[in-house]
Amino acid sequence: MANFELLKDLLQPASTKIVLLVMDGVGGLPRPEDDKTELEAAHTPNLDKLAREGCLGQHYPAGPGIAVGSGPGHLGLFGYDPLEYEIGRGILEAVGIGFPVTDQDVCVRGNFCTLDADGRISDRRAGRIPTEVCQRLVTKINAADIRLSADVKVFVEAVQDYRFLAVMRGPGLSGAIEGTDPQRTGVPPLQCVGADDASSRTAALFNEWIAKASAVIRDDAPANGMTLRGFSTDPGLPKYREVYGLKAGAIAVYPMYRGVASLVGMDVVQHHAHTVAEEFEAAAQVWKDYDFLFIHVKYTDSRGEDGNFEAKKAVIEEVDAALPALLALKPDVLVVTGDHCTPSQMRGHSGHPVPLLLWAPATARRDRSAGFGERECAHGGLGTIRAADIMQLALAHAGRLGKFGA
Repeated sequence: MANFELLKDLLQPASTKIVLLVMDGVGGLPRPEDDKTELEAAHTPNLDKLAREGCLGQHYPAGPGIAVGSGPGHLGLFGYDPLEYEIGRGILEAVGIGFPVTDQDVCVRGNFCTLDADGRISDRRAGRIPTEVCQRLVTKINAADIRLSADVKVFVEAVQDYRFLAVMRGPGLSGAIEGTDPQRTGVPPLQCVGADDASSRTAALFNEWIAKASAVIRDDAPANGMTLRGFSTDPGLPKYREVYGLKAGAIAVYPMYRGVASLVGMDVVQHHAHTVAEEFEAAAQVWKDYDFLFIHVKYTDSRGEDGNFEAKKAVIEEVDAALPALLALKPDVLVVTGDHCTPSQMRGHSGHPVPLLLWAPATARRDRSAGFGERECAHGGLGTIRAADIMQLALAHAGRLGKFGA
């Protein structure tokens, strides 16, 4: 894990630029027909060239075998030990869409889901409804003007696709609450459960709100139910400028990833990008303004969760095809990795080590890697490290760390 106090002492000025390119959930498992993962099966001449010119390794987001959510996974990549700095998905969604969070707020990320006639979940993501349907459902819930108690108010905002944000505001609330998503189908949503008196009171209020809001949408199949997870408040994380001396910007399509970047002090770059190529164009437009850019690619993860090997492979190939435009900006250090693995065979996050590529033409010690894939990374010169050490490596290769000791 990065030692922030040590890094502050070692930081030295430099004009170098660092890019962290995250293909969400990039790691996979080999399929039987050719014994290749999605990354190994993809046609990636540009990534393979970077692998030959740089060095490879693999990282554990939180520790060997621990499958993490996207919030902890990204915290690790940003240099914050996710086991020490715990944050819930709710605050990430709130900050990601620019919701004005106060110290009286408990935020939670919601999924619209599909319930069968017996109230059991048949689709955890309601068939991945489009954002405009999500907005219509949120408008309908807000119009119902659900009342809980005189000193508590709930705000509901559409986020993207089937995701929404709920924020409960009032005195004495606590976010130490277990979510209602059982993470599987064929069972009903769970009840909110608090860990102490304050959170139990808050959980009871959320259960009351869920019952009333669910009644409003019960006839709106496929999105006729909801689950909540990631109850949280603002954790007050140390900021990038303070701990790394970097002016950092974030380019991401999904609000949650903008949220975690914002919480560590990155500027959220405003853009209208939908494709990887458009995200790289957005990077070019702000290139002169930042020392560090975090660029997030979502759909490697989504296609893995869908169990679609070929579609996930196609997203990796899309990244590779667009890569020359990013390289034309001439970053001094480029890190390519994921926040966790999402093997399409498992249809979810796993605890496998995540492929890692470090390309720094002026400073990288090349290994013998021939291409970018899981097996090559397992034998790469960087070895197997914790995700929270990646930022320290990037700073060192960018010439932004001085010598420790006399």
